[in-house]
Amino acid sequence: MEDTEKLRNAFQELYDQTPRLFCAPGRVNLIGEHTDYNEGFVLPMSVDRRTVVAAASADDRCIRVHSLDLNDQAEIDLNKAYRPGDQEWLSYVEGVARLLDESGALIPGANLAISSDVPIGSGLSSSAALEMSVAIALVGLAGARVDLVKLALLAQRAEHIYAGAKVGVMDQLASAFGQRKHALLIDCRSLERTMIELNIGDRVVVVCDTGVKHSLASSQYNERREECVRGVELLRAKLPGIASLRDVSAAEFDEYSELLPEPIRRRCRHVVTENGRTLRAADALRHGEIAFFGKMMRESHQSLRDDYEVSCKELDLMVELALQHEGVVGARMTGGGFGGCTVNLLDRAVLDSFCESIAQDYQERTGIQTSIYVVEAADGAREIKGLE
Repeated sequence: MEDTEKLRNAFQELYDQTPRLFCAPGRVNLIGEHTDYNEGFVLPMSVDRRTVVAAASADDRCIRVHSLDLNDQAEIDLNKAYRPGDQEWLSYVEGVARLLDESGALIPGANLAISSDVPIGSGLSSSAALEMSVAIALVGLAGARVDLVKLALLAQRAEHIYAGAKVGVMDQLASAFGQRKHALLIDCRSLERTMIELNIGDRVVVVCDTGVKHSLASSQYNERREECVRGVELLRAKLPGIASLRDVSAAEFDEYSELLPEPIRRRCRHVVTENGRTLRAADALRHGEIAFFGKMMRESHQSLRDDYEVSCKELDLMVELALQHEGVVGARMTGGGFGGCTVNLLDRAVLDSFCESIAQDYQERTGIQTSIYVVEAADGAREIKGLE
């Protein structure tokens, strides 16, 4: 409430208007990595860190925006053609605004002020939180009906076109549809979403940031996508009906994997097995079978490390240190890989000792100071009504 009041006051000082407030959370993916662009399954949860946008209408064709956290501001003139600038954060805002304008859903202009406690570059998807909060703010000011699926797809397109990141739609959907005390099983082909209650008992979800991001991430990401496409093409010799790796069962893969050369075979094996793990993990979570859920997390990391080869020594070390600690149920890398974060499930009773030992041991081994975030599932994108 204190943060929203600070944002509201800052907005009034900037624009001399009374704003409406809109917010969207970040997310962490519990399991289901590199399955989204293969039309598979993912199991993220939105987190209790969010981006808040204070917004009011303007009478022109300009979107004026001020970032409190970055102490930066900009003006987007929708009557003028887009020109890339050096304000990276602005590309997400401008992309959403211009695509909404093209769709006919945007008001003539708007004044915005933005504040966020989603850490940038932490693996908690600060970009999706920014995109979705701006999207619902602009649509809300327009008085239009909010179709969250369409807004999530629009935000994804904005990130593709304006930020140059060919992301799947998991982040935006998780930010849009998150729910307290629940994870979200997403079918990335149909976009069907199933709420899975977080039956984790007295346990907590902890995100550990390795503090590294290797430069090969983007090029290797595109290469993995191409390898998956090639794998599907080769498997069609025996499985002509498949459209993506999502359509290949574990038994079919075992039978026909010899059609695939290395490393394509291992890439496809990860996707096929990860889809199965994600569905089994969601079922285990639904029934409170936490030991099995942790086993799926551990196997997911091994597959990402050995078959998909998107881990790195820092991620592997962070997972190793976590699994050595008493009370840790599961640990794995989360996100695109080659750096970034791990997600860990552990007993609440060992939380303090876990955070202390991970921070100390990781810094001793790498010289890098980690950031650690304890997160809970939170509600998705919405307008803030009253005091919150």
